[in-house]
Amino acid sequence: MITKAAIYHRSHSSYSYTYDKETLHLRIRTAKGEVNNATLRIGDPYDWTSGGGGGNLNAEDAMGWSGGENFVMEKECETELFDYWFCEAQPRFFRARYAFILEGEESEKLLVTEKQIFTITDDADPVLSQLLNFYCFPYMNPIDVFSPPHWVKETVWYQIFPERFANGDPSISPKNVLSWGSEDPKTKSFFGGDLQGVIDHLDYLQDLGITGLYFTPITQGKTNHKYDTVDYLKVDPAFGDDDTVRTLIAEAHKRGMKVMLDAVFNHIGADSLQWQDVIKNGKDSKYIDWFYVEKFPLLDESKKDQHSKEYLNYRTFAFAQNMPKLNTENPEVMAYLLEVGRYWVRNFNIDAWRLDVANEVDQRFWRRFRDELKAIKPEIYILGEAWHDSMNWLAGDQFDAVMNYPLSDAMIGFFAHGNLNANQFKYAVNDVNTSYPIAVNEVAFSLLDSHDTARILHRCDGNKEKVKLAYLFQFTHSGTPCIYYGSEIGLDGGADPLNRKCMIWDEGKHDMDMKRHIMQIIKLRKQHPALRAHHINWLMSDNEKQCLIYQKTLKDECITIVINNSVNTINITLPDSLSNHYVTDIYKDTACKLKETLTLEPFSFSMYQNKK
Repeated sequence: MITKAAIYHRSHSSYSYTYDKETLHLRIRTAKGEVNNATLRIGDPYDWTSGGGGGNLNAEDAMGWSGGENFVMEKECETELFDYWFCEAQPRFFRARYAFILEGEESEKLLVTEKQIFTITDDADPVLSQLLNFYCFPYMNPIDVFSPPHWVKETVWYQIFPERFANGDPSISPKNVLSWGSEDPKTKSFFGGDLQGVIDHLDYLQDLGITGLYFTPITQGKTNHKYDTVDYLKVDPAFGDDDTVRTLIAEAHKRGMKVMLDAVFNHIGADSLQWQDVIKNGKDSKYIDWFYVEKFPLLDESKKDQHSKEYLNYRTFAFAQNMPKLNTENPEVMAYLLEVGRYWVRNFNIDAWRLDVANEVDQRFWRRFRDELKAIKPEIYILGEAWHDSMNWLAGDQFDAVMNYPLSDAMIGFFAHGNLNANQFKYAVNDVNTSYPIAVNEVAFSLLDSHDTARILHRCDGNKEKVKLAYLFQFTHSGTPCIYYGSEIGLDGGADPLNRKCMIWDEGKHDMDMKRHIMQIIKLRKQHPALRAHHINWLMSDNEKQCLIYQKTLKDECITIVINNSVNTINITLPDSLSNHYVTDIYKDTACKLKETLTLEPFSFSMYQNKK
């Protein structure tokens, strides 16, 4: 029996959406292993064979709907509990009514509609013409099509924490600056990194294969990380000035690199003009409504020895006293921050905004933000920081993408920590891929580490071969991958602040083997569009051997990746599509004929290309 309670579909969601101006993507979830075949039944809501008053849905004789066409759905993937079925359709008149026919064992056949799930016997069942039961996609309005910038899916990002990347102009370094890399960083350490230092090393990044630069905030702030903004329209003096930024962006663009800045709109720094005015003038401050002040005094000194949540009488980011939360519902705040967003696009020609703590800012603001920026630069990339399911922000009216931390968690769990087996990893990846529309997944920001997390080498307990496997999967999956500065040369570090060590520029101290690996997989990703494609075909996931075999295909190109994520040398029985076939090992750039079995050393891999 097909479990009806497990069946799920919802129109205008990740289960039903416009992929482009002509194409609908439709997905339905069923209990794992219970459905043998799934069929999409779709037609135009006004296509009547008789009666209905020319499409009057309320007419008593409105039983003559043609029902349209049937399309066979393919089994897209599986998770631990569910199967997912997928189909695309191109309604001639850009609107549709649709339902799903599910077939199980012993000739069981169900019609799944918006109103009810019916048991049917054949395709002539009268319920198939009861239009009002069916799901509805009223109209495929072009403006509603989710259309992220075309360049993003081909971009390889490199995240730079400016204070720790390179010191190019010692004359602007803070007074309390430490010698570069002289010690492990502490929370309040300054080492003098600046934007000139980035300019000086753009050729290094170009040689690495980087095509996008993502900066943590470069605007004025008191801390080394600058998430406590003092002035949104001023470059931090320790990083440079407006001319430095213009030079950096111009030189990056010359090398084919996009530039993404970090927008901190959820909160502002305590040293900002606005918050200082509140401190000075209290409830009479002209900025009082810019914030969420619950009562005065702002700090309850009687609770100073308690947790800051008891001590603070105003809302903040987390419980950070130096980061009061902005009221983005306030028209003045909205106008101010929208101008900030426009200012950096208009005056510096940036290519993208990363939005800090984006999920804590009201969605009405983000809709305005998107409209304002896309009006200036339609191809600007808007990336939200969210660590959870973010479908609410990804309907095409707010963000182009979010930082794909659910995928990160899966990769870290399997490759680094070993707390996911091969099947669990596969299911986790599939769950991520079915949570969003394909167009979203194609530009999702993929990462293994960042300024907010321990470095990938630390998470892998120093095992560099594990790190290589993690990067291999990241760069053979869809989305737009990012490398955190220094991880490509083996920079290590635990949680903040140890994850923010100074970049090492002495090549003799670089892990050149790791660097060559990163450069090679970047090169292969650029050369082979199949590696960037969304769909992933799992051929094998072996829990005992901790082995994976999966394929990436696009048009006539097919690439198979084999991974041994275990401490043992293993022998893998290859599927028929590879066994005794001539292939090209694209990682080693050699041709070979595979046998029926493949031997892989611990924490190793192979990449083979053959015709689809």
